Amino acid sequence: MQIETIETVQFYDTDCGGVVSNIAYLRWIEKARSLLLAGLGLELSGMMESGLFPTVVRTEIDYLRVARLGDEVRVKATLAEVGKVRIVCRFTLRRGAEPILECLAEAAQTVALVLLPSGKPQRVPAEWVSQVELARS
Repeated sequence: MQIETIETVQFYDTDCGGVVSNIAYLRWIEKARSLLLAGLGLELSGMMESGLFPTVVRTEIDYLRVARLGDEVRVKATLAEVGKVRIVCRFTLRRGAEPILECLAEAAQTVALVLLPSGKPQRVPAEWVSQVELARS
């Protein structure tokens, strides 16, 4: 399972030199992860009803190149690993258009599914495991 979004670097994403702030990359990753999980059935609108929320427990990001004001950034999110209560999503952030895409950053997030308000971890749906197994075959 994977999705791709396209973000255009806005003025508020940058510092005084027109270079993208690290927080903008994290915002784009969050958006892509939310869309990825929505594609798996965990939509934002249903979280309040179900009480099931994805909780980020770890984020790793390697900044490889600078993005600048006006750049078009493609964010690809992939469901990479599925455990009992945790998943790992991987992200690539690239600038440009096919076939020449320049990698700006690579990231991974570990997410636990938590039932609120109790805060108890919940098992990852079996369908998610199937999605990762399908992608590997």
